[in-house]
Amino acid sequence: MIPNYETLMLPFLQLLSDEKEHTRKEVAEFLGRKLNLTEEEKKRFLPNTKVPVFRHRVGWTRSYLKKAGLIEYIKSGVYKITETGKKVLAEHPEKITIQYLKQFPAFVEFLKPKRKDEIDERLINDINVQSATPEEIIAEAYQNIKRSLEWEILEKLKSVHPSFFERIIVELLVKMGYGGSIEEAGKATRYTNDEGIDGVIKEDKLGLDIIYIQAKRWGNVVGRPELQKFVGALAGQGAKKGIFITTSSFTKEAEQYTPKNETKIVLIDGEKLAQYMIDYNLGVSVLNTYEIKKIDTDYFEED
Repeated sequence: MIPNYETLMLPFLQLLSDEKEHTRKEVAEFLGRKLNLTEEEKKRFLPNTKVPVFRHRVGWTRSYLKKAGLIEYIKSGVYKITETGKKVLAEHPEKITIQYLKQFPAFVEFLKPKRKDEIDERLINDINVQSATPEEIIAEAYQNIKRSLEWEILEKLKSVHPSFFERIIVELLVKMGYGGSIEEAGKATRYTNDEGIDGVIKEDKLGLDIIYIQAKRWGNVVGRPELQKFVGALAGQGAKKGIFITTSSFTKEAEQYTPKNETKIVLIDGEKLAQYMIDYNLGVSVLNTYEIKKIDTDYFEED
């Protein structure tokens, strides 16, 4: 029987206890041997997909351990244990579970709903297989998958080359309806005379107005001074509209900042950027599609 991802957490971390770097393949092979999985079990796929169940669960294990800060990504597909992870192993836990990981603030923060359209956190905490309806279980699973995907996208965005990051921003804005074609937008985005502006893009396909862009692949929180500099740069160009995009977040002061002139600025933080990429299918692909159907009572009404 293929174990669930919680069962995989402790042996996964134990493998990394040698403090060496390990690849995704090495981890999967080690876990397969340790759990005595058969070749048939290793090759079993998720329903209607070509994704192996075991490797899929290893992926979730890896993701959760990373979010809790027990392991770190050295580079794509390569992992290493952290100081926090070593401390966990020193406590000799019998098992590592989602509940166990909730002692780490970073993991708790990851689990929190980020938007109003997500399930209420109290409902998520109360849901379990015994008491929840199938719809509740599906809804919770969907939100967990989406949160994890948003996190993975953001991690990738922080690691890509600055020029590739700019290209991603261009493609996203075009998908959102700005700038006409990719070719037209691409010509406009590389702003040669920087002055606090990273690029420009047409507001619509006709090019009736121009929007100025600042896109920063930052780790630090963006404060109000950075926005004021951006507004100053816009004024220098006689511009009234700007988009400030960052892979990090904005301080409350920055979010509340409103220029005294007629300049309008849209703020897009890392979380929102990842959400937009999912919504507009940029850098993601559909794994599977499910339709939830219910009885049509009107159909069965007799005249």
